[in-house]
Amino acid sequence: MFVAVEAIEHLARGARPPGIHWYQFAVIGVALVVDLSRTVVSLRVGRRYSSAALRANALHFAGDMAASLAVLIGLLAVRAGLNQGDSIAALLVAVLICAAAVRLIGENANVLMDRTPAEAREAAERAIARLGGDIELSRLRLRESAGRYFADVVVAVPPGQAVVEGHQSASRIEDAVESALPGADVVVHVEPRRRGLDLRDRILAIALSEPLVMEAHDITIIEQGDAVNVSLHLKFPADLDLKDAAQVADRVERAISERPGVATVQTHLEPLERPLGARPVDVSADMHAKREIERLVDERAAGRARRIRLLSTDAGRVVFLTLELKQNDSLTAAHRVASELEEELRQRVPGIADVVIRTEP
Repeated sequence: MFVAVEAIEHLARGARPPGIHWYQFAVIGVALVVDLSRTVVSLRVGRRYSSAALRANALHFAGDMAASLAVLIGLLAVRAGLNQGDSIAALLVAVLICAAAVRLIGENANVLMDRTPAEAREAAERAIARLGGDIELSRLRLRESAGRYFADVVVAVPPGQAVVEGHQSASRIEDAVESALPGADVVVHVEPRRRGLDLRDRILAIALSEPLVMEAHDITIIEQGDAVNVSLHLKFPADLDLKDAAQVADRVERAISERPGVATVQTHLEPLERPLGARPVDVSADMHAKREIERLVDERAAGRARRIRLLSTDAGRVVFLTLELKQNDSLTAAHRVASELEEELRQRVPGIADVVIRTEP
C-alpha cells in the first residue's frame, strides 16, 4: 500500500526521475537469478512431495522475481527518456504484490479448510462412473492433507446384492479412485439403492430391510389389468416364534402394498434351514435308489442322468443329480423338466428329503 501511495504522489507532483547507475542493473540482475532459482527449486520439491507450503513459497519467490523485473523495466524506461517510468513500475510492483498475496491467501485457505481442487473431484467421479450403472454415487467427500487425498464415498447398489458382491463393489470403487488420485486413502460405504428400481427389486429391498428376514425368494408378480398381485417367500431364524414372524410379514406386506399398482400381497413363511448331520452310507440302499432314479429319467425321456450322488442325512436322503438336456432347450424349459422330475422322484423314491438337479446342455 505504501509503495502504491508514493507512486501516485510522484505521478501527481511530476517528481524528478531517480538517478540511474550501472550497479542498479547489476543488483537487479543478481536478484532475478536468485529468485528464479528459488522459484524453480521450491516448485519442483513442492510437486514431488505434494507440499502446499513449498508451492506457496514458490509463488512468493515468483512474485519477487516479477517485481524485480518490473523495476528493471521501469529503470530502463527512465534511461530511455520516460521520466515517469519508475513511478509506473512502482505501481505495477504494488499490483503484483497484492495479486500474489490474494493468491497465497486463497490457496492456503483452501488447504486449511480441506477444500480440494475441482479437477481432483471430477477425476474421482469419472472413475466411479466408469464402473457401470449398477453402482450409483450418492455422496463423495474429498479432502487433501499432507499431499494425500482422503475420500469418503457412499454408493448405492442393487438391493439384491449379497454381502460378498457389495464388498467386491467397494473394492472396485477403492481401486478406481486410487487410480485417478494416486496415494488416496478411500473409505467406501455401500447401501441399497432406492431409485431406478423395478417392482421386483423394490419388493426384495422392502423384505430384506427387516432384520429378522434372512432370505426372500420366489417372488411372483401376477399382472391383472392395471394392477398386480404379489407373492413371495420369507425365511426367518428357525427358533423364531410364529407370532413374531407373522408381525414382520405383516409389515412387509403393508410396505409392498403401498407401492403404486399393487393390489394384493401374500407371503409364505419358512424357517431358515439348519445344517444337517450326515449319516453312514448304506451302499445297498443307495445303489437301489440310483437305479430307480436312472429308470425314472429314462422313462420320462427327460434327458440323460450324467451324474448321480446320494447323501444320507438326519432328515433323509439328499439326491444330487446332473441332468443332460438338448442343446437348444431354453432355461425355462430346462427348469420345468427339472421341477417335474424332482416332484416325481420325491413321490416314487422312498426316504428322499431333498432333490437338487443341475441341468446342462
